[in-house]
Amino acid sequence: MKHPIDVHVGKRLRHRRWMAGMTQQQLGDAVGIKFQQIQKYETGMNRISASRLWELSGALGVPVSFFFDGMDEALNAEGAPVEASRAAEAAQGAPSADLFADKEALDLVRAYYAIPENQRRRIFDLTRALGVAA
Repeated sequence: MKHPIDVHVGKRLRHRRWMAGMTQQQLGDAVGIKFQQIQKYETGMNRISASRLWELSGALGVPVSFFFDGMDEALNAEGAPVEASRAAEAAQGAPSADLFADKEALDLVRAYYAIPENQRRRIFDLTRALGVAA
């Protein structure tokens, strides 16, 4: 059975890998393991040891603490996933706390930052104005 903390750490691993534009194979090669193991880590099926997490953080250029960011929001006091509140937010049109678990959202962010800064600022201002008008 998957532990909620392992699932959270796996999602953060996948998020950072996508943001870095790396494949599972590339990340596996960087730390000396098979891509299938990366898949298992990302789904929370296998726990990541402390030494492996250290290696992954180095390969992805983030501190180890990155993988635990948002843990308080993702789990309740008993360590169980907070899914009901997310479902309520989604019903109200609010973005999920785990927005970057969505590959489409990550692709959008990556494309946004590929735009030159002056044009990006104009797009940001337009998007904000459309959001206020909606």
